[in-house]
Amino acid sequence: MTNAATSVTRRMVVVLGLLTAVLLLALYLGLGAGSTGGGFGAVLRSLAGSGEDKLLHDIIWRLRLPRVLLAALLGATLSLGGLVFQALLRNPLAEPYILGVSGGSAIGAIIGILMGLARFPGVWLSAFAGSLATLGVLFLMAPGRSFVRANTLLLSGVMVNAFCAAVIMFLVSMAQDSRLHNIIFWLMGDLAAATNAKVGGLALTVIPCFVLIFMRSHAMNLLALGSDMAHSMGVNIRRTTALLLAVTSLMVSATVSYCGLVGFVGLVMPHMLRLILGPDHRVLVPACILGGAAFMVVCDVLARTLPSQGEMPVGVVSAMIGAPLFIYLLRKSNNG
Repeated sequence: MTNAATSVTRRMVVVLGLLTAVLLLALYLGLGAGSTGGGFGAVLRSLAGSGEDKLLHDIIWRLRLPRVLLAALLGATLSLGGLVFQALLRNPLAEPYILGVSGGSAIGAIIGILMGLARFPGVWLSAFAGSLATLGVLFLMAPGRSFVRANTLLLSGVMVNAFCAAVIMFLVSMAQDSRLHNIIFWLMGDLAAATNAKVGGLALTVIPCFVLIFMRSHAMNLLALGSDMAHSMGVNIRRTTALLLAVTSLMVSATVSYCGLVGFVGLVMPHMLRLILGPDHRVLVPACILGGAAFMVVCDVLARTLPSQGEMPVGVVSAMIGAPLFIYLLRKSNNG
């Protein structure tokens, strides 16, 4: 093993160890947060199976544990999706939500819901079709049809996202029964209906995507140097780009169909971790998975505990944190 490879391995072990500890702490907070229970010690005893409070045991295993795991998968997926888009477009402001890919998935998911399709696979497949349609529109809008070199792609994505928002409002206005409230709450990011079945279905969908993206992390490093450099180093640019876009759209559409629209996670986490860890995607890919998961679990804890009654949609919390940072990055990009 070369010295460079040894250095990367050591950094990866340290980063994964630290972020795994952060994620475990966030999961612990997520399981303990709530009006019912005897403190974090009782939570540990219930997890270990030695607790005597049957009500708390049921709350943790049937309500809180599926919810925090769903939040973790959601955050990991959106964070990693943002990293992939930023690597392919070489733009730190790119992410599925800003570019309208999440909005396209939401349109497909709402159409599936209004048609009465099952959440899986009907709504998920319609959400995936919506994300692919959005990518197709962005490709057609790119100058010279060169997707990865389009300097105006970010602005085009913002416009596509605005159009998707208008279509979503139109579709919501067409819902005239009790599904209207559920759709609106789901659009803002809804984790309240988390179940073990949902967590299992989403995990089986997105974890293989995580593995595929990690296997292409070295190619993402070369693409970040430019298309010409990547091509000279043996990267099949068209095939790699198509694979990464398809895999990212697949996992993002799956999370949207389960959890609704949650923005800015793919913008905040990759940028923060890149500033701390550097540009190496072999380290950034697992870091974004763990960091995004921890971030979304904390957002969900805030969504549940900040209101005096009820709870906020988790998408509201992530937007309140991510939007100011997005404005800062945009100003810095214009000044730079």
